Amino acid sequence: MHIQLNLAPDASHTVVADEAGTEVSIYLPESAGGAGTGIRPMQMLIMGLAGCSAIDVLMILKKQRQEVRDFRIDIDAEREPNKEPSLWQEAQLVFRVFGAVDVEKAEKAVALSMEKYCSVAATLGAAGANLTWRVEVEA
Repeated sequence: MHIQLNLAPDASHTVVADEAGTEVSIYLPESAGGAGTGIRPMQMLIMGLAGCSAIDVLMILKKQRQEVRDFRIDIDAEREPNKEPSLWQEAQLVFRVFGAVDVEKAEKAVALSMEKYCSVAATLGAAGANLTWRVEVEA
């Protein structure tokens, strides 16, 4: 994998691109001369947790022939207070699955993702973050 980061022309944020040229803007805080808006690096890590787990869960449910009409993950996360670096201390995830989906299958899919397949969850866990979750299924 190759990633390249460049300072934007207005110097308010950086632009990160992968090998395929897909770009993401990471904004600098006001204290670093940035605009203080947009995605910050630690937020992106938690967003990566949501994206990683979503891929796993949706793939597992598709293989089980579950009819997912909609899907959402809400995450509340807290970082270590008054520390530098300030690591993620805990994150509570709520997986919301909408459609003709068996609750037990949805719970199993989420557990497999969070405990076995999601590399971001494993990375955060290895760094000491406490990850908890629950699953809600709505027909």
